[in-house]
Formats: sequence, C-alpha cells, structure tokens
Amino acid sequence: MIIGIDIGSTTTKAVAVEDGKILTTVKTRAFDSVTSATGALGKMILENNFNISSIEKIIITGAGSVNINKEIFGIVTHKIDEINAIGLGGMFLAKRDPVVIANIGTGTSIIEASKERIVHLGGTGVGGGTITGLSKELIKTSVFDNIIRLAEKGQLDQVDLLIGDISEKEISFLDKTATAANFGKMLETAEKEDIAMGIMNMVFQVIGVISVFAARSRHANCVLVTGNGSRNQIGQKILQGISRMYNIKFEFPQDAEFATAIGAALSES
Repeated sequence: MIIGIDIGSTTTKAVAVEDGKILTTVKTRAFDSVTSATGALGKMILENNFNISSIEKIIITGAGSVNINKEIFGIVTHKIDEINAIGLGGMFLAKRDPVVIANIGTGTSIIEASKERIVHLGGTGVGGGTITGLSKELIKTSVFDNIIRLAEKGQLDQVDLLIGDISEKEISFLDKTATAANFGKMLETAEKEDIAMGIMNMVFQVIGVISVFAARSRHANCVLVTGNGSRNQIGQKILQGISRMYNIKFEFPQDAEFATAIGAALSES
C-alpha cells in the first residue's frame, strides 16, 4: 500500500492506493504542515484499521511538503513535484490522455498531461484564496461554508453590470443575462448575499475563461476540474454556463479534490 499526501496551505488530503486502486481518502485542516500531514495519516490509519507495517511508501506533495524532510510515523517520505502529481492524478481520474486539467486550490493551475509528458500551461492567482480574502473584507466572513450559504441566496444583477444593462440585444454569443463587468453595477441595495455571489461569479468566470483558452491552445474540447474548487456547486454551475458559451466541456469526476494526492501515490506505484 502506498500513501499519497497533498499538503496544501490550509487543507491536507491523503489517499491510500494499492494495485492501482484507491482504497480510501481522508482530509484534514491545519495551518502547520507537519501537524496536518501526520494528522491526515493518523486519521486514515485509525478510521480504516490499517497496520503501519502495510504501508510501503509515503509520497508527499503540495506547498507544505517543503517543510517535511523526515519520516512520518517511522516511514521515510518521498517527494514529487506538485505539477506532476496533478497531471498523474488527472489522467487517472479522466481515464484518458492527453487531458487538460484546471486544478482549483488557493490559486489555479492549468496543466496538460499525457503519458509522454506533463506540461504546466499556466494559471492564475485567482482561486479559493481570492474568494475567502475578498469575502473577509467585503462581507466580513472568511468561512467558506458561510460564503456558500450567502451566495446561494444572492442576486447577481445587484452587483454585476449585465449585457442587458448596456444593450437591448445580445452581443455576439453573450445573452442579456451574461456579465459585462464584474462588480460594475454594485447597487446601494446590494446585500451580503449578492456580494458573495458576485465574488463567486468573478472567480469562476476568470478560471473558466482561462481554462477555455488553454484547452483551445491544445486543441482540446474538454477540461477536467480538480482540487477543492471542483466541489463548489455554485462554481460548477458558473463553469457550465461558460461551457455553453464556448463549447468547451468541464468535467467534475469523483474524488476530483484528491487528484493531487492520487497522483503522488501513483507516481511510484
């Protein structure tokens, strides 16, 4: 059994893989990378009644992995570059190659992965960290579940300037409900719910559009979405709207948030 651990800035994800199959996944939160990694592995062992002696290797990746240079529970750790881990995990989940991957975490990375090579196409600093940072300032909460609950009740036309606000007709493939300018209207009557929705819309529109351009540059018609952001149902709906505009499909596979940890485990399996 091989354990892959993706140590992020706030969330750590771990997977157990054996014979190319996922046995289990766990997730923990801690701001200290060592505490987070050991907590994730300990939780996995206890919840699944694993014997430590059955763990052949631990492969770590992610921003926090630079702080771990020793054994975890007496098991030597190995490291893999995060981009390669995302690529390997993405191919495993997509069950095909090549594949264009948008990995949404604190920021967003765009990667093309194939059996021959894994290429970092680019990305953006816009991601989950943008949502929590702006929300902390604008609606006085950085708790993600709270932001989601507020956004679910928000009205985008209270904060965004829409095509219908500036034109009586559609503009190109943009209908009258499409955003012309994020936060370009910002009515005085806008509530916290509307602002939360505006933040969510802006972030996922940016991610969606750069993903579309990346896919087109690689002659692909589909983008696999991974990372914590892949679970965001509001974000999924926004990306699906972009999909209809640009005729590029966004896929949200099962275990997408664990893609990087899966790739780490598979790198030496």
